[in-house]
Parts: sequence; C-alpha cells; structure tokens
Amino acid sequence: MSDVLDRLPRPNERRLAVRVNDDARRHVRRGHPWVFEASITSTGGEGQMGDLAVVFDRQRRFQAIGLYDPDSPIRVRVLHHGEPETITPQWWHRRLADAIERRAPLLASPDTSGLRLVHGENDGFPGLVVDRYDSVLVIKLYSAAWLPHLRTVVDALVDLMGPEAVVLRLSRALQRRDLAGLTDGTTLVGAPPAAPVPFREHGLVLEADVVAGQKTGYFLDQRDNRQLVRSMAGGARVLDVFSCTGGFSLAAAAGGATSVTSVDVSHAAIQAARRNLERNRDQPAVARCRHETITGDAFEVMARLVDQGARFDLVVVDPPSFAQRQSSVPGALRAYGRLTDLAVRLVAEGGVLVQASCSARVSAEAFFGAVRGAAAAAGVGLDELARTGHPLDHPIGFDEGAYLKAIVAGVQQRS
Repeated sequence: MSDVLDRLPRPNERRLAVRVNDDARRHVRRGHPWVFEASITSTGGEGQMGDLAVVFDRQRRFQAIGLYDPDSPIRVRVLHHGEPETITPQWWHRRLADAIERRAPLLASPDTSGLRLVHGENDGFPGLVVDRYDSVLVIKLYSAAWLPHLRTVVDALVDLMGPEAVVLRLSRALQRRDLAGLTDGTTLVGAPPAAPVPFREHGLVLEADVVAGQKTGYFLDQRDNRQLVRSMAGGARVLDVFSCTGGFSLAAAAGGATSVTSVDVSHAAIQAARRNLERNRDQPAVARCRHETITGDAFEVMARLVDQGARFDLVVVDPPSFAQRQSSVPGALRAYGRLTDLAVRLVAEGGVLVQASCSARVSAEAFFGAVRGAAAAAGVGLDELARTGHPLDHPIGFDEGAYLKAIVAGVQQRS
C-alpha cells in the first residue's frame, strides 16, 4: 500500500448536522444524491472536508447522510437516505460488494476485462468512479470530500478484487488543488504502470493509458454500441469521427469492414488507434481491413471530405460533451445538428449513421430531435433502426445520471 494514503486526513468522528429547505428535503427523500449550498438553512458548526453530514428536516427527523464538501456548490453528496445508517468500514465494504455484484455477468465473461465497477452517484458513491482494466483498478475522484475515506475504499477494493495495481485519477478541478500530496496518476497500490494497460473487450485487445489518458484511460460506456457497429460493418467502408483511441474503428474492422478511416484532433489518440488495430492483426478480419487516419478538427475534416465527394457505408459520430453547463445547451444542439448535416452527406445512399451524445444536460428528446431535424433540413430521410443508452455497468440512479444516448439510422431519400 502506498505511503501516500498514510498522509491523507482521517475521518472526523463528529457528525455534522445539516438542515435544508423543503425543496431540497423533497429531492433527498426521492433519492437525489446532491444537496446544494443554497438549499442549506443551517449547519451544526463549521464542517470540514469529508465530514459525514446528517441531513435533518425541520422536525429533526433523519433524511440522509453524506459527505460534506465546503468548497463545492454541491455541499453534501448523499451516501444513504431513508432510515438511519452508521457508516463504518464494513458498510463501505458491503456497498462496494453490492456494486460489483451488479456487474457479475460482465465479470464472468472471459472476453471482456474492461468495465466500470462503480458508477458514481448511480451506485451510491457520489463523486467517485472505479474502472477495471484487467488487473488494474482506476479510481477517479470528482470531490475532495472522499479523501478522508479513500483508504477505506481502497482497502475494500483490494479485498474484493485483488488488483495488481490501483491508480488514482483526479478531475480537472481537483488537479488544481493541494490534496495532501496527491497528484493525478498517483499509484496507490502496487507498481506504477510503465505503459498503457492492455485489456479485452468482446475478445479484442485494447490499451488504456490509466495514468494520463482521458477519463480513466478509455471510454468504457460505449462498449455495447461498439459491438453493435461491429455487427453492421461487414463489407462496409466506415468513417469513425471523434475516434479517440479507435474503439469503434477496431470494432468495425473486426466486423469485416473493408476500410476504416479514423478522425480525431489528438495526434496521441490517433497513434493509440493505430496501435489498437495493429495489436489485433492476428484476427483475419482486422488484417484484411485497410485503416487510414486523419488528424484534425472533426468539423473541418468532415467538411473537406464532403467537398471531395467521399462516401461511406457506415458513419460513426461520437463527440465529447458539448454542454458542460446549462447555458451551453443551445450551442450543443447546434453542434449536434451541424455534425448530422455533415455526416448524412457522407453516408452513401442506403448506408447507416450512428450518432451519439454524452451530454447529460442535453435530453434524449432534444438530441434526437436535433439529429432528425438536421437530416430533414439536408434533404435526407432517416430510417431509425435503434436508440441506445447506458450499458449494464453504467446504471442510471437519478435523472441527471442519464447522459449517454445514440441513434442508429439508415440514410435514405437523398434529394
């Protein structure tokens, strides 16, 4: 165990009493995991980072218990609501075991060793994510309130999963803070990974840069959609836009695509995509597929391909979140529409468009409406084949927890 954990603050034995307004009380009673600063009417003293905060109603009846974060607008991240509970190391262990048990079908698969073990708020761990890449676990923190409890969480994960290494990742906001010597990419257990960690997804071998890659090293939430693309790629010319490290590109190649073109603005991501396809060349379908890469802004690259008259049988568009705040939603919808307009012009008649959104603030209804509206404006009909959402290891526990949505549609009626 890393001595870094020894330098972390210890949990405070004292419980902080928090009273909230009626609106917050109703939300907490329904199971919402956040109590905002503006909804707190009083606290029984000055709370410290990571204190266990007990939320009461006006009659001093227990409502919930959570982690107190004095430096965040989300002042209390709720761990449990309903009947009173005592939060002990055994409680943490049981809660983690429950989350892991929900992933039993994935954990039992010999073909997949990359999955999410803890999906933050949706598994009762608000502000904390745990991903597994084969024998390496990655914990990502979005709140400093977890620091006094991190050792307990790590101890339980080691006991339950027996990893060779546990790596800590920090959100951008936490990276800017002094956190008792913790830095993004710190190894908490085992030897620091010297290279990207290989793992399996539906029998394909990929890599995750668990120390410095985006998120925890890979985008595990699109696993099912990648398999869907694989099932449709036989004999197809495929364009993978916002390809990142090539998950969709590899899936299409394994599905029998004749060619795959990966587009991403990051040179490092494109290099990783090349490596991911190369390490699977032992599969005949991947070996036969011609892989091309383009490094550049997706909008600009797509526009240039349109001008060149390029056509593809299957176009995958999986952009990053365009709406980091509510005020960004209108701009995000315009961006989705612009991507659809470009994408449908690149799909050959009778081909297929797969377009996704990972913006929680953009509702599924608004996203699908933007896609269909942009296609219609471009003179194209969409024959909707499927709408997809979250995979098994990314459960939805509250409204804001639903962020991933994708549309799969045949492209027809070009005017």
